[in-house]
Formats: sequence, C-alpha cells, structure tokens
Amino acid sequence: MKERLIKLIDVKSLMTLLLTGGFIGLTFAGEITGGQFLTIFTMVVGFYFGIQANKTGQE
Repeated sequence: MKERLIKLIDVKSLMTLLLTGGFIGLTFAGEITGGQFLTIFTMVVGFYFGIQANKTGQE
C-alpha cells in the first residue's frame, strides 16, 4: 500500500490532478464550456494513461 502511494505522488500524477482540478474550476467559473473541459480532460488523462501503459509494457 505504501509503495502505491509513493508511485501515485510522482510529478506526472500531480500534474494530472492539478490540471484536472484547474479545468474543473474554470468550468464552474464559466471560463470554459463543458465541451472544452471534456476535450482537454480527455487529452490529459489519455496522455497520462498512455505513458503509464507504455511503462508497463517496457518492464
């Protein structure tokens, strides 16, 4: 469990969480639309999980 927590708190994970939180905040503030949020969020999460899958495939 401790190892999983340590892996969760790496730079890419933190950036993904911060970007997600930021875009949620911008959506609620009315700065971006729900559609724009969905596009951006899909790209960020897709990139993150693509990197994770690539790492798993190389090990």
